[in-house]
Amino acid sequence: MDLSQVSVVNVITVLGALGTASFGLVDATKAAGGGISRIGMGDIKKAILPLFGTKTDLKDRSTPLTFASVLGNLRANWMNGTDLADQKAIAKALIKLRLSADTAPVLAAATGVDPTELTTIATKINTAVTLLPPEADTFGRFDLALTSLFDEAYQRADQRYRNSAKILAGVFSIFIAWLLGYFFSLQNHGIYGANLHCYLKNSFSWTAILAGALATPVAPVAKDLTSAIAAGTDVVQKLSKT
Repeated sequence: MDLSQVSVVNVITVLGALGTASFGLVDATKAAGGGISRIGMGDIKKAILPLFGTKTDLKDRSTPLTFASVLGNLRANWMNGTDLADQKAIAKALIKLRLSADTAPVLAAATGVDPTELTTIATKINTAVTLLPPEADTFGRFDLALTSLFDEAYQRADQRYRNSAKILAGVFSIFIAWLLGYFFSLQNHGIYGANLHCYLKNSFSWTAILAGALATPVAPVAKDLTSAIAAGTDVVQKLSKT
């Protein structure tokens, strides 16, 4: 069939199917130890390391608030695609639960607040003593510093994940389109589809590659299929109301 006879609707349908197929392959990588969904955790780990200090045991899981336990918690939420705002709130809550007279100096150094004041605040919080106004102000600045730190970390992680997912989806999409183009040419144009060398020299192979590249933006980059479907449904509902 002549490409000029292909309708716009058919082209959009094919690109959408190709994008969905490439997303399916990207999603399938999660079977290998988390695959694509692990990308971005490095930014989160980098953000929480200073909050534990240089002397912390990175493998300690003795309590839910040790470094390995906290990182494992954050990793589980990240890989599962939990809402980004909820992930930030969980990360901040876990760090604030660690606040004590012993951990205050390290936390103060990482957030830029006075270590002596934060130690006093930690002692009062753990003994249910009301904070004085200046102490409440310091604790507020500590809270804002944590918010800023995790906001930056999660935004960078999310950007890294999305870019990586798009690149991988693009690779899959172009490969699928190129392979299907070869079989299509083999079936319908035996002259130049009889062997791979001829297919590579023909413009049809580049048309297939272009189709794969165009389908890449169509591929969803949500961390799971359910989130992608929910997002798509939400967009359709909003469009139907306009």
